[in-house]
Amino acid sequence: MLDERKRKILQAIVDDYITTAEPIGSRNLAHKHDMGLSPATIRNEMADLELLGYLEQPHTSAGRIPSPRGYRFYVDCLLSPPKISENEIALITNWYEAKVRSIEEVFQETAKIISRMTRNVSLVLAPQISNVFFKYLQFLPLDERRAIIVIVTGTGFLENKVMDIPDGTSFRDLQHIADVINGNLSGMSLDEIKSSLLQKIKQDILSTPALFETALVFLKQALVGEKNERVYLGGTTQLLNQPEFRDDMEKIKGLLTMLEEEKLLYDILHTKGGDGVIVTIGGENKYSGIQDCSMVQATYRVEGQEIGTLAVLGPTRMEYGKIMAVMEFMHSHLGEILKKYKI
Repeated sequence: MLDERKRKILQAIVDDYITTAEPIGSRNLAHKHDMGLSPATIRNEMADLELLGYLEQPHTSAGRIPSPRGYRFYVDCLLSPPKISENEIALITNWYEAKVRSIEEVFQETAKIISRMTRNVSLVLAPQISNVFFKYLQFLPLDERRAIIVIVTGTGFLENKVMDIPDGTSFRDLQHIADVINGNLSGMSLDEIKSSLLQKIKQDILSTPALFETALVFLKQALVGEKNERVYLGGTTQLLNQPEFRDDMEKIKGLLTMLEEEKLLYDILHTKGGDGVIVTIGGENKYSGIQDCSMVQATYRVEGQEIGTLAVLGPTRMEYGKIMAVMEFMHSHLGEILKKYKI
């Protein structure tokens, strides 16, 4: 274990490096922090901390930066996560009230809120939704040969697809198909849509059976797709603002490519480290693509049941205290928001 002097110096170095992204020298520490120590004494302690693996010396700079081990000690032993302010709580509450009208928007806006408050990339793993039901179908004319078919579910999820209009089919025919399908299927889940009912609907629109079959296939795809887990991202452009990535285009390309791989994101967000807020730093991350990063994760629950994961991804120089406080609040608050939608 580190003695009190080394603890104070390590904490000051991590705090200053998080703020400046510049290596920290002993003279600056002595001037900025009232430790009652000379620059020479601080320099000796920094040398010891480097030998112990808590600091690193990049290039030939006289300054030091925290190592992954230093960040780990900082998070586990030196950091007291602050509570978010009343103003920040009001911002979150008002954001949900103003922007959320459906279950899908809960997850979309949660990703945006977390990214805005932490200034890093956010990831929200949304759960499988068991009570998905069809609300309505609509055709929107695109041109004489094509239309957009739109499916809306009861949770507010919207799916759309461009389709060809069969020869001899008018837009009035499309509207009739939509009216028949909506009148018969609105409010039903995929399991409740029986083949006998579909045959009855097909009899009502015999003039365009191929179009009905296309609409039906798309409807089933939309309902099945919504029942699957999804990952919502927020603030991917925040990576471009970080000094660690701004000058290394290959690194930023690799991260952005990884964020497009849904299966990989599912695997990352399904990695369980325990209850509460979990911090993984650098090489502690399982995937090589994020081993220059840190991730702060928290599960969220509804009525005691764990149903999804929140995460913040950023450089190892992230503002751990702030981010952990945001995640601590969000993982409980999101559960309360979701109760309103009976998820």
